[in-house]
Amino acid sequence: MVSGIHHVTAVTRKVQANVDFYAGFLGMRLVKQTAGYEDATQLHLFYGDAAGTPGSLLTFLAWEDGAPGRVGFGQISEISLSIDPASIGYWLTRAMSFGLRSEGPADEFGEPVLRLKDPDNIILKLAGTKTLASPAAWDGASIPIEHAVQRVRGATMLTEKPAESRSFLETHFGYRFQANRGTIDRLVSQSGDVIDVRDARGFWSGAPGTGTVDHVAFRAANEETLLSVRKALEATDASPTNMHDRKYFRSLYAREPGGTLVELATDKPGMTVDEEQAALGTKLFSPPEAITNLHDLKVVLPQFSMPGQPRVNYRELPFVHRFYTPPDPDGSVFVLLHGSGGNETTLMPLLNKAAPRATLLGVRGRATEEGFPRWYKRITPFSFDQNDIKTEAEAFAAFIEGAVKSYGLDPQKVVYVGYSNGANLLNSLLYLHPNLVHKAVLLRSMPVLSDYPHADLKGTDLLVISGKTDAYGKYASELEERLKSSGATVDSDVIPGGHDLGDADIPIIQKWLLQENR
Repeated sequence: MVSGIHHVTAVTRKVQANVDFYAGFLGMRLVKQTAGYEDATQLHLFYGDAAGTPGSLLTFLAWEDGAPGRVGFGQISEISLSIDPASIGYWLTRAMSFGLRSEGPADEFGEPVLRLKDPDNIILKLAGTKTLASPAAWDGASIPIEHAVQRVRGATMLTEKPAESRSFLETHFGYRFQANRGTIDRLVSQSGDVIDVRDARGFWSGAPGTGTVDHVAFRAANEETLLSVRKALEATDASPTNMHDRKYFRSLYAREPGGTLVELATDKPGMTVDEEQAALGTKLFSPPEAITNLHDLKVVLPQFSMPGQPRVNYRELPFVHRFYTPPDPDGSVFVLLHGSGGNETTLMPLLNKAAPRATLLGVRGRATEEGFPRWYKRITPFSFDQNDIKTEAEAFAAFIEGAVKSYGLDPQKVVYVGYSNGANLLNSLLYLHPNLVHKAVLLRSMPVLSDYPHADLKGTDLLVISGKTDAYGKYASELEERLKSSGATVDSDVIPGGHDLGDADIPIIQKWLLQENR
């Protein structure tokens, strides 16, 4: 039997703001944190009631600093959560105390509704209803239990094909027509939750990205139901995907006629399959088939703190950036500059292995090539836009100045690590902005400036690691000689491989760090 909503999944751009809103302001329980099943480098958070009951779940894929999407037809546009009708006043006051703008309360299909927006501007409605109480309301937050969010009340589906979308939900997912209000048909499930099918003809189409809802999932009692619905869908033009094992439920996906992605998910085995109920949401889990090990995923995935706990308060600076703080930091800080096509997290696993107790500050280059981040424009593989190098070097120097002030960094103790394109920006910075970088590791680096200004690099400690078979390796000796002639202390080494990074770099970096710390 198919009965109602299992969960709704959306996409967030800032995981800390997301946690503060859903676990803090709304007081929902964080019941699971996993690496993504489609992409293990994406964090996936699940919020719900005390037991993570199907029907109470909101989940979020964290595309940290990712591109925003656009809400339009072929998407879910609003999510509704059920509360006691007598709690509307409490939530209106709470929203004001948190500085959140709200609309209402207004009457929607006979229910008082308070409309809010989350930090990603996703529309969230608190709907007063007596018919949808959680079997395990969460009382571990600061919300009085009588005012707690109970479960998912419903979702609004934007469609250019309202009749077909409505028929699809009625035929395959157990919904029936309840009422109409203008352009909205309200459908209700046997569980009592609702899908509002909104006629969106004349709207623009939706586009995936942060601030949008990815899909709505409906509940299947068991795998037999899943197979039955799959068979029925295959007899239509729905084109469901293959079935997936998501560990906490089995599922399949399809697109309804209006284009919205829907999922069917089993109730079992549930959120407690790998955690006791008392400990839900306290550990990070990874999919069994993830190619990246859990230790590296913990370094790469965005960190967050629960409400009331210490956290990194990120500042708006010229470059997208990310901190990784180890469990037992030793006070050292490494600033990481990726190579072409990388991002702010690319070098984190390597440096975490080289310096496990160091705090890592990864930075993303602002130039792009075929959609991938770089630090400056490339003309050919061995020639570069000189003005762009200088412009981005100046911007990066301003970023470091801001980071030092904002995050309380000691510029004399910061170690910079750059790879390829990022290392080349670093070696250019040594000349364009002397005294900014005092200690750096240059991985697979080459000189890229056509004219080098004079710079006194006395007191600058550098490690240059090149690859024996790297096409860029032949330029390493030229770079080393230039740096030495400018007064820098330069240690160098050659690994057997080419341009790629690998474990061979780690002991070389560790040895150099030990020498520098004596």
